[in-house]
Amino acid sequence: MTATLSLVSIGPGSLDQLTFQAMTAIREAEVVVGYKSYLRLIEPLLAGKAVEGSGMRQELERCSTAYRWAQSGKQTVLISSGDVGVYGMAGPAYEVLLQAGWRPGSGVTVVVIPGVSALNACAALVGAPLTHDFCAISLSDLLTPWPVIQKRLEAAAQADFVTALYNPKSSKRTTQIVEAQRIFLAHRLPTTPVAVVTAAFRPEARILLTDLAHMTDPAIDMETTVLIGNASSFVQAGLMVTPRGYGNKYDLKTAGLSLNPVPSDPDCGAG
Repeated sequence: MTATLSLVSIGPGSLDQLTFQAMTAIREAEVVVGYKSYLRLIEPLLAGKAVEGSGMRQELERCSTAYRWAQSGKQTVLISSGDVGVYGMAGPAYEVLLQAGWRPGSGVTVVVIPGVSALNACAALVGAPLTHDFCAISLSDLLTPWPVIQKRLEAAAQADFVTALYNPKSSKRTTQIVEAQRIFLAHRLPTTPVAVVTAAFRPEARILLTDLAHMTDPAIDMETTVLIGNASSFVQAGLMVTPRGYGNKYDLKTAGLSLNPVPSDPDCGAG
């Protein structure tokens, strides 16, 4: 049987957020490779498997390790938090594989299994902030020069995108989030809604709704995602919402009045 290397998204951290496909791939795997902290999140699924864990900044080594296991004939999983294709391990994995001479059909089958990204998870916890056009920008300048990140922040702020900020702050990298706030304040009102979500769907999760003027006040770290609203975003009843524009086209009050209760008689169900 041809070995499979599955690049698996484990979502924000709760087993409830794994897709059925991701759960199946992990359960059927003989070897699971990943960042140590993320392996702990799926520990109940790892019994009886060979587990290869490593630390931060060892992404390429993890990719090479997973590929070697798959080449040896083992059904192998390489995990990534959130969605494996969104700031995740799919990119470096394919880079390593292609550099090593791997090609589709060359002996190891590679499968990408999508999942719940950080911005999806955080949005779900605060309401509906991503209903209209949005973008994601990582503030980490470890792999991307800061002037490039600044240019992207300026473009997103000017274009009025709802913007998800990944990797906003670390113990050593503290100024980027302040600079991002400054850039957005040059183009948006200080009262623009902002959601600051840390460790979404984990027991230690922290969720705060604030505004652009106070965006940097809450505790922010590498497990935090910051969602900056656009000019139409609002907060009401503890929920952050970005309208799609239905209110400009339809009468929402009339639509609300038409939402009658579902009939209790099963023979009178809505069609």
